[in-house]
Amino acid sequence: MYNEEIKRVLPPEEMVTDSKQESGSQKNGGKTGFDATDLDPYVLKDPETMAMNFARALENLGQAASAWLAPRERGEISETAIDPMADMVKTLSKVSEYWISDPRRTFEAQTQLMSSFFGIWMRSMQRMQSMSGLQGEPPPPEPDTRKDKRFSDEDWDKNPFFDFLRQVYFVTTDWVEKLVSETDGLDEHTKHKAGFYVKQITAALSPSNFIPTNPQLYRETIASNGENLVRGMKMLAEDIAAGHGELRLRQTDMTKFAVGRDMALTPGKVIAQNDICQIIQYEASTETVLKRPLLICPPWINKFYILDLNPQKSFIKWCVDQGQTVFVISWVNPDARHAEKDWAAYAREGIDFALEIIEKATGEKEVNAVGYCVGGTLLAATLALHAKEKNKRIKTATLFTTQVDFTHAGDLKVFVDEEQLAALEEHMKSAGYLDGSKMSMAFNMLRASELIWPYFVNSYLKGQEPLPFDLLFWNADSTRMAAANHAFYLRNCYLRNTLTQNEMILDGKPVSLKDVKIPIYNLATREDHIAPAKSVFLGSRFFGGKVEFVVTGSGHIAGVVNPPDKKKYQFWTGGPAKGEYETWLEQATETPGSWWPHWQAWIETHDGRRVAARKPGGDALNAIEEAPGSYVMERV
Repeated sequence: MYNEEIKRVLPPEEMVTDSKQESGSQKNGGKTGFDATDLDPYVLKDPETMAMNFARALENLGQAASAWLAPRERGEISETAIDPMADMVKTLSKVSEYWISDPRRTFEAQTQLMSSFFGIWMRSMQRMQSMSGLQGEPPPPEPDTRKDKRFSDEDWDKNPFFDFLRQVYFVTTDWVEKLVSETDGLDEHTKHKAGFYVKQITAALSPSNFIPTNPQLYRETIASNGENLVRGMKMLAEDIAAGHGELRLRQTDMTKFAVGRDMALTPGKVIAQNDICQIIQYEASTETVLKRPLLICPPWINKFYILDLNPQKSFIKWCVDQGQTVFVISWVNPDARHAEKDWAAYAREGIDFALEIIEKATGEKEVNAVGYCVGGTLLAATLALHAKEKNKRIKTATLFTTQVDFTHAGDLKVFVDEEQLAALEEHMKSAGYLDGSKMSMAFNMLRASELIWPYFVNSYLKGQEPLPFDLLFWNADSTRMAAANHAFYLRNCYLRNTLTQNEMILDGKPVSLKDVKIPIYNLATREDHIAPAKSVFLGSRFFGGKVEFVVTGSGHIAGVVNPPDKKKYQFWTGGPAKGEYETWLEQATETPGSWWPHWQAWIETHDGRRVAARKPGGDALNAIEEAPGSYVMERV
């Protein structure tokens, strides 16, 4: 899920070995010039070896095609249930209809584009003439000098051909996006979808994604005589085979990590389990602990150990070290047996089950609770259900990047309308669940230029093995979604927004967040594209009690998993979430570093009483197995 910020750890272009040596450098019109020797890295020197490697690459590509076709020929993969391509074509055809319906409007749009192309062509020709000495005056500066990591290689500026391609790409991209934004007569959802699909197309068609139009790829292919393609196509075949007919895009070296060996290392015990979750209690590291235990409800879309990646950045370990008795729900990786487990089941057999186990293990009826992302949405709905039932066990709730109102839910709303949901539900009906790769791809598409195509280029065109990185390993360790649970979530949250409209029915009871009177610590991340800060801000006003709204720097993962000793980012506090989000943020107080100590102080303000440290399970429950347990080990 939380891939939107992995762009922060993309390998920088300057780390990639490049055989090209700079020569003939000079300044010309603000550009670095080049002479004939600059073309040497682009000249094929060993055509025989290149031909042999191309043949080997094609052979590996054939193996990739076979890996893709085989499960479809066996009927294991159906292409008819969910067809995003059809929805894209249908959506963009509505944009085309608007512009084609008026010849004058079409002509003006085409004229604008061609005029831009002509301007780029003229500047490029003037520049080439100036470099060749045929013209003394330097060309006028380009109108678009935006920075983009995809075009960081110096030849995107230095070489007139690649500079031309880059400018044409930017102009065309801007033009197409403007067509969508200026299309009248579309409903808001259709226009949102059209804009999203256009971004997917332009990201895919970037000249940086193709060997002939990417200077670095071209040079590396020439330098290695195509050996990079041999390696890349071999990796492509392996990744399609690993995805059982679907491309499982490699973003890290999955062989370098293991859950329980390299991550999820905080000592603890699994003290209870049922059909949909295990309950982990972590061992105390202090002599005394807070009287109120802490229950963490993570999302089931990804696995809980994002909060326990390693001891240096583990939120769970940090809480334990502050004297918290920490319990975590580890959700099952569902299969067909869990098809009918809906939100009520996750609330009752997940959160309520955990509360019962906490009381047995500690004797405490009162707890503090944390919910992360969709786990927080479930927690909020469960709190509303508890309020209806006069259940007062949860005394404070902390929500990490959690949406309860989905008015401003961002680009994920693109995938949710009645037609798409009906197709998705039909697809899930046959299997009983949604495969985790489908959700992973949806999250990747939110930032395709950073989260899909750089990895595609590095792995399959450069033939480079990705570096090991724990966050990317966790991200690839995806989970399935039980059919009833996922359908309830999409329909009630993204499609109908029932929770803040007092229309959600949970376990047969209508629930309202206004009934939730307990203190809420509501954390948003400033650069979040999954749960936008503006959306979290708006959701704060629907609770019936006091809400401490806090914004932290960075995105959906790095903003949350930000240990104090790293001294990274900052957070903002500014009182109730009233008015407009932008105004609130402008007037808020900025504090450097992690928000974790601020939250710990908030927890202790509501109950700072301490008792002797507890052992997992207490005297009532025996340990089933060591943390992180067996449920989290189930791989898709």
